[in-house]
Amino acid sequence: MTYCVAMHLADGLVFVSDSRTNAGVDHIATFRKLHIFGIPGERLIVLQTAGNLATSQSVISLLRQRLHGDAPNLHNVPTLFDAARLVGQTLREVVEHDSAPSMTAGVDMSSSFLVGGQIAGAAPGLYNLYPQGNFIASTVDTPYFQIGESKYGKPILDRALNHRTTLEHALRCALISFDSTIRSNLSVGLPLDLLVYRNDSLEVPHGYRVEEGDAYFEAVRQQWGNGLRQLLQELPSTPASYLGE
Repeated sequence: MTYCVAMHLADGLVFVSDSRTNAGVDHIATFRKLHIFGIPGERLIVLQTAGNLATSQSVISLLRQRLHGDAPNLHNVPTLFDAARLVGQTLREVVEHDSAPSMTAGVDMSSSFLVGGQIAGAAPGLYNLYPQGNFIASTVDTPYFQIGESKYGKPILDRALNHRTTLEHALRCALISFDSTIRSNLSVGLPLDLLVYRNDSLEVPHGYRVEEGDAYFEAVRQQWGNGLRQLLQELPSTPASYLGE
């Protein structure tokens, strides 16, 4: 399993993905699930993946192989919408190619993608691609998407995040969302790959990898946990009627 979250905010975009894959408790590995395509000064396109690893790796490999030439690719499509359509088409191509009954008996070949970024001349955008290859766009009312093991990390995002949230605050929300998920689900784990993009910069950031023992992430996790315990103590006393007295 995996967990990825992407945010489309007034000031820019935030992407965070874990890197754990597992086929049982005795077979755990690390694979990057945040992939960057871009041309400095012209475009940045970020893909995040969840689901069948073979499917998602095939999609990413095909997209990279096809970057050169006149055929539509992530370096020449005119809009981010077209980029999302291209990823969806490539996903369907891979699934169709690899879906022979002899290869997929009992295997879920589906993958989901988040596609976000900006192409010069247009506003930034964010899309959530379903395993069927179709997709929806983020809005002011729905400024973030999650794929993978999303339920544990959703409450903090719903409570603390909106379209006007600053990029720094949004990143802290994302890190707490991952801490909650990691604590509750062994199939999600470090390292985390993150990338923050400011509107209209048209830069191609390298991003940052949060490894085990990362000082800032550990400080955020500890202060958040301590704060929750302290707040619980400070809540109003439980009425006697709640206790059946």
